[in-house]
Amino acid sequence: MPLIDLSGERFQVEVSGLEGAPPLVLAHSLGCTLNMWDEVAPLFARTRRVIRYDARGHGASAAPDQVYAMGDLGRDVLAILDRLGLAQADFCGLSLGGMVGQWLALNAPQRLTRLVLSNTTAHAGPPRFWDQRIKAVRRDGVEPIASSVIDSWFTPDFRATAPARVASVRAMVTGTSPAGYMGTSAAMRDMDFRHDLKAVRTQTLVIVSDGDRSTPPAWGEAIAAAIPGAKLARLSGGHLSAIEQPEAFVRTVDGFLS
Repeated sequence: MPLIDLSGERFQVEVSGLEGAPPLVLAHSLGCTLNMWDEVAPLFARTRRVIRYDARGHGASAAPDQVYAMGDLGRDVLAILDRLGLAQADFCGLSLGGMVGQWLALNAPQRLTRLVLSNTTAHAGPPRFWDQRIKAVRRDGVEPIASSVIDSWFTPDFRATAPARVASVRAMVTGTSPAGYMGTSAAMRDMDFRHDLKAVRTQTLVIVSDGDRSTPPAWGEAIAAAIPGAKLARLSGGHLSAIEQPEAFVRTVDGFLS
């Protein structure tokens, strides 16, 4: 997986699938890496040019110790598209990735063909929650919060039947740079698109999951209600729907993009 330089900062980007096929960008959750998409990327790559990347603050990408804004994360996506010579792409973001997708739809709609917002929200809750999370990570690192994060992401059934995959996701969380986790948490704390979404004109699909405790279905339903013409799809399972329900996730997204 190559590292590319974008204005002096490194980013890990993986491109797979058919040369010349419609491009699809996959953007992962807080505390994950591009490997969050391991189940679905090969399925999408049968008909699309799949671009997945480690977001700022995650994996092998740059993780400066500073407060990030959602615009920083969105402009990283634009820089990746520029480097790949892509004027437009479909974009599918889950959780944090869906927040980045909302920023793109509001600030760079000309770069999007269609938009999928999965298991996400337009407002990530009271700032004090994120301030406490940032304080805890600054004091003790990411390891102490990993178990509670994983518990909120996966349903009990999936944790029982797929312990190896759950462990691999936990390793992504604990492997996240504390500086990157804190910087991204600040971006999520400061984000609020609730009053802006009515201006989105990109064709949008919103995916919610019945067992999602991190971003409950009502949060996604509110996004779908706010974006003119948005479609809503509901899956079973927990927060990381692309992992718990990969086939259903791909069918749902492909049905929309096609």
